[in-house]
Amino acid sequence: MKNYLKDKVILITGASRGIGRAAALLLAENGAKVIAIARNKAELDALNEEAEIKKLNLHTMICDVSDAKSCESTINETLNRFGSIDILINNAGFGIFKNVEEIEVSEWENVMDVNLKGTFLMTKYALPSMKTQKSGQILIIASDVAKRTFAGGSLYTASKYGQEAFAGALRKEVREHNLKVSVIYSGLVDSHFHNKHGDSTSSNWLKEQDMAESFLYVLNQPPHVVIDELMIHPLEQEY
Repeated sequence: MKNYLKDKVILITGASRGIGRAAALLLAENGAKVIAIARNKAELDALNEEAEIKKLNLHTMICDVSDAKSCESTINETLNRFGSIDILINNAGFGIFKNVEEIEVSEWENVMDVNLKGTFLMTKYALPSMKTQKSGQILIIASDVAKRTFAGGSLYTASKYGQEAFAGALRKEVREHNLKVSVIYSGLVDSHFHNKHGDSTSSNWLKEQDMAESFLYVLNQPPHVVIDELMIHPLEQEY
């Protein structure tokens, strides 16, 4: 398949570990200029070292996606340094799983701030430049729980349902500007997100590299093609 990502400027959140890290490296290996952002400087430094060894066009920035000033500054710095943002990947996220009455207000706010507000903020500040250049793509990494619920999942599923609704409305707003909006809904992934990471019980779950490959597939499409949604599960998971 033709490589449509060569020299594209890709900004990815939550890129210091797990799925985001794997995707940042894979996209850079496919010729993109990748800006990997996260809050953890030590992990970003380690990613940067690996990218330098592999001679990849990958750069790192510290950013807190729950903070509006941090997001706006990161977008502006990216535009100043690289001239454009062709693809924004809203990947940062985490979950807290408790029954409703056990959830602390601060926990609710923290999850919503990263998963939903972070998606909104990064998108808000990236859109003007994309509209000006009349091209670009927003990729949101949601979850299959954007389409189902489970006991103990009220907080996390609410944040993911919110991402789905946000993406749906955004898609209708921006197509007239030639912009693409895509969502990947993943099932169980053997990553740092789960306590079972590396456990025998998660050995047949999706791998971080599987998810990275799904990013590549959705993003490496011809200009006239958009994959609106992609649902991906391990074979052993019933859905």
